Amino acid sequence: MSVSTLRPLLSAQFWIFQLFGWSTWVALLVLRDLSFVPAEYMTARAGIFMIDAGVGMFLTTMLRYCYRYVWEFSIPVRVVTALFGSLLASFIWLAAKAIIGSTEVGSAVDLTDYGLVSITIFFPFTYAFILMWSVLYFCFKYYQLFQLEKTKSLRSEALAHEAQLRMLRYQLNPHFLFNTLNAISTLVLEKNTQSANSMLTKLSQFLRYSLDNDPLDQVALSYELSSVRLYLDIEKVRFEERMQVEVDIAPEAEQALVPSMLLQPLIENSIKHAIARSEEGGRIRIAACKKGDKLVIEVEDDGPGIEDISALNGSSRGSGGVGLQNIRNRLKEVYGTAHSLTFSSSSPQGCLVTVVIPYETK
Repeated sequence: MSVSTLRPLLSAQFWIFQLFGWSTWVALLVLRDLSFVPAEYMTARAGIFMIDAGVGMFLTTMLRYCYRYVWEFSIPVRVVTALFGSLLASFIWLAAKAIIGSTEVGSAVDLTDYGLVSITIFFPFTYAFILMWSVLYFCFKYYQLFQLEKTKSLRSEALAHEAQLRMLRYQLNPHFLFNTLNAISTLVLEKNTQSANSMLTKLSQFLRYSLDNDPLDQVALSYELSSVRLYLDIEKVRFEERMQVEVDIAPEAEQALVPSMLLQPLIENSIKHAIARSEEGGRIRIAACKKGDKLVIEVEDDGPGIEDISALNGSSRGSGGVGLQNIRNRLKEVYGTAHSLTFSSSSPQGCLVTVVIPYETK
């Protein structure tokens, strides 16, 4: 809930408590009188109590605006304002009680102390009553400020969370773009204009896909695979038959929600370490399935494999692991501890990257 939405709600809370408090006070006085006042007089007495409470409610509402005016002043100023404001309001209330008491019906009702003993000899009941209301008001006001600050803090945290996700997400495109432009530059130097043109076309389509999808969105895995195919088409211009790709996606996994641009850095990592370093090229397998309430995604290659799995699972692969580290951070931001990203050796050789996230659909 935003701060602008919370402010009217907090104002409404004041009026609810104001109406409820004064109504409860009238109800208590009526219930007290029922024990010794004949029933035929109760309607008139209840009316007198309601008029008296109405005056008290009006005066305390005026005090509220007075307290709001001095709220930004120092604490001593607020304390003095509360003491003397309550005293002035009590004098006005006593004058109103005297006027009510001068009537034929009102003369039978003790409105000064309501038939109760004054709280102290120094504080008449009316003054003590309004002073107590002022204390409750300040407590209520501090509670409101606490709620506002809490809302602002949560909002700031949410904005920081969103900014972190956007930063991590947008770091992926420049990293991929740098590698692709280098490849296009090589094709141009080799005068392979047809392949360079094809690669530029695929790159423009891929970048359009990236711009059309908000970095904070979760998309269906089938939709995410469409961007992966664009990326693979770009890389196939570079590697041609040296890169073989297998896709094995279970039907129930296709509609699962995943962070946008999740697979591209994982596949890029396999291409870098399994395909680019081998003259014969290699194979990449992309698979996904549902296991219980989890979605399991695998990206496997048949490259040279992993020398130090523990080190790899602790950070990114090799020295060029910006994309993988961003994936780790994005998964942490989106899912907290309800995810895993692990590396393991595949048989007979190669690397297997496994992503496990909660299975969610639209």
